[in-house]
Amino acid sequence: MKKLAPKIAIILCLITSVYLLQHFGFAHELTLDSLKARRAELMSYYELHPFATLVSYFLIYIVSTALSVPGALALSIAAGALFGFWVGLIVVSFASTIGATLAFLVSRYLLRGFIENKFQHKLARINEGVKKEGPFYLFILRLIPIVPFWLVNLAMGLTSLSTGSFFVVSQIAMLPATAAYVNAGTELSQISSLQNILSLRVLIAFVIVGLLPLLSKKLIEHLKTRKFTRRFKRPKSFDYNLVVIGAGSAGLVCSYIASVLKAKVALIEKHRMGGDCLNTGCVPSKAFIRSAKILSYIRRTQEFGLEPMEARFDFAKVMERVQRVIGKVRPHDSIERYTKLGVECIEAKAKIQSPYEIRVGERTITARNIIVATGAEPLVPSIPGLDQIKFLTSDTVWDIRSLPRRLLIFGGGPIGCELAQAFSRFGSQVTIVQTAPHILMREDEDVSTLIENKFKHEGITLLTRHKAKAFGRNNNERWLTCESGGKEIQLEFDEVLFAIGRKANVKGYGLEELGVEVSERGQIVVDEYLRANFPNIYACGDVTGPYQFTHTAAHQAWYATVNALFSPIKKFKVDYRVIPWTTFTDPEVARVGLNEKEAAEKNIPVEVTKFEIEELDRAIAEEEDHGFVKVLTPPGQDTVLGATIVGHHAGDIIPEYIAAMKHGFGLNKILGTIHIYPTLSESNKYAAGNWKKAKVPTKALRILEKFHAWRRA
Repeated sequence: MKKLAPKIAIILCLITSVYLLQHFGFAHELTLDSLKARRAELMSYYELHPFATLVSYFLIYIVSTALSVPGALALSIAAGALFGFWVGLIVVSFASTIGATLAFLVSRYLLRGFIENKFQHKLARINEGVKKEGPFYLFILRLIPIVPFWLVNLAMGLTSLSTGSFFVVSQIAMLPATAAYVNAGTELSQISSLQNILSLRVLIAFVIVGLLPLLSKKLIEHLKTRKFTRRFKRPKSFDYNLVVIGAGSAGLVCSYIASVLKAKVALIEKHRMGGDCLNTGCVPSKAFIRSAKILSYIRRTQEFGLEPMEARFDFAKVMERVQRVIGKVRPHDSIERYTKLGVECIEAKAKIQSPYEIRVGERTITARNIIVATGAEPLVPSIPGLDQIKFLTSDTVWDIRSLPRRLLIFGGGPIGCELAQAFSRFGSQVTIVQTAPHILMREDEDVSTLIENKFKHEGITLLTRHKAKAFGRNNNERWLTCESGGKEIQLEFDEVLFAIGRKANVKGYGLEELGVEVSERGQIVVDEYLRANFPNIYACGDVTGPYQFTHTAAHQAWYATVNALFSPIKKFKVDYRVIPWTTFTDPEVARVGLNEKEAAEKNIPVEVTKFEIEELDRAIAEEEDHGFVKVLTPPGQDTVLGATIVGHHAGDIIPEYIAAMKHGFGLNKILGTIHIYPTLSESNKYAAGNWKKAKVPTKALRILEKFHAWRRA
């Protein structure tokens, strides 16, 4: 209530002020007829009291515009009639801008919090646009008089546009219309109505002037794209509406959507359909992790009241199972399936020769639009001596059939951690080498610490803050020299696996020769519509980022395909507001939105609510009572800004928070939703309950306690 008191006071003052102005006929005085009738009287007063008249006029103008009272036009005309053109222009220009800025600030203070809470995601997208081009669009709106002055003030107050930008842009952009009104006031006797000032012809002229910046921007964009395409001959007709290069997650979704929309589409893949996700990434790693987890359960039998058991396994058979799982999933991504869907699948290497031509084997095909979805490959660092060492990556590890006795893993990110735990459970002596102070550095420290403790308990060696210096080899012995804290240590190993990230596949496709822009990180640079610097070349998935997840690649694929097929008639900005991910360690780490670390880096105030899974009945029953649910909300609000879950099946539990962020419902709605007992998803409800519990007013509870005591008496 204390927070609402100032807002309520301001609202009451505004209502009272408007009422008084109306009651005493202020609006009636701000008409052209009234102004003409009292012109002589006002001129006489101005001659006797010039300074007082200027100050009074200045303040009246500020108040009327700040309160959005009708009559600003008449006041502007009055300035020309009383003060002349130049003095009138200066006074009106600054008074109108100050009044507009006050209205802007009042709107921001009174309404922005409520609107942000109610329409968080819609406003987030608007603010994103305002951040990039807010002053530009404010300039256009100010130049067009048919857009209500007061509406611009109030609407801009709800956005993230800075007060300084609002003031400066408004000051400049309102000058043309202000000059027209003030100039009209210098010839007041000849004006019979406001239509004489702003006739339809004049209004159209203002609209054209207002649209000029926008039209100029579009023209500049067109000239930029023409700069890239004019040296290439455009075919009179095309073989395909769309050619997709790469049959991984992004490329498959692109071609599927295009075929559903009845476009003629070709999908080119030089290696294997399904890309990394099917052949070397998500599918094999999850199959491998599953086998390792079954093995860990057998070793935990006493926890479940069973006699100790010992599992025997053949590692080669485990790896063959991984391949069997890949084979079982493969038909979903096969040439046969996509051909039946209407996609022409071409097994060959593609090279883009022009924005319209792609060389495929011995022939050249043409396409109206091209989507590059060539994915990424494991990043291997340059370390002295590495050329003498045979190493593994997340792509090649699936080829081994013998369990490494000593496995050295570079990288403590999701891939490195997942494989480290799985190999450790099969019996490898696993060591993770990480230059950063923690593993899973994108997560909060309490998350990283929990996983680190779990790894140490399982016998994994963690060498954080260690920098690789050089590899060495002597016959069958291999080692890595590392530096940490000024000291060097040697680590002997049988196999070394690099899992430090992935680099985009941009070489060998003709992109560099064509002039497609590539960032310093080696990814194709795209705009918000996923277009490269050529207007008909798009990119999606790992080749462009910013997130290298299968589900994000599929998400981008929809935007890239629809924009390629329907632009410029209709196009959509790619939406990255709600991007979830899971690290499939045991326990899993699932996250969506902000965590505490990112909130601190971005100076976003948050409240943190936590629920310890050790209190959850289902987790206790399954001997998985570890981890937590952590939710971030704005102070005093239930809007979900982000959630992190560490625990058994965390990736299956987090969708409730993903839906909350996507569709704008908060913790109150989650708390009011029936969750089946006993399930792991109840942890979401209990987290919401902890948030609500912290908001219970203690004074009200004390009153209730006294009320119930009175009723007992």
